[in-house]
Amino acid sequence: MKINVNSVKFKVDSKLESLIKEKIEKLSVLYDSILSSDVILKLDNTSTIDNKVVEVRLAIKGNDLFSKKQSKTFDEALDNATDALKKQLTKHKGKVKKI
Repeated sequence: MKINVNSVKFKVDSKLESLIKEKIEKLSVLYDSILSSDVILKLDNTSTIDNKVVEVRLAIKGNDLFSKKQSKTFDEALDNATDALKKQLTKHKGKVKKI
């Protein structure tokens, strides 16, 4: 599976990038038909503490799955996004088995 990590207006350090790849690869264990994934990291332009945004798009056969989460840290936002994608993958997997 191909994993693309993009950041908007800042450089991602290697530690965060390796964490992202590790979390996304764990999703492929749950559902093996993931073709690729795009992860976008952004800093929201607000005065609140929760200004780190993580968007994850998984390309699978048929439809793409998407999750966007905002939190205090990129790690926490990534955890929340991958948890949401796990639920979506489980639901999608159930639909595929019914067909």
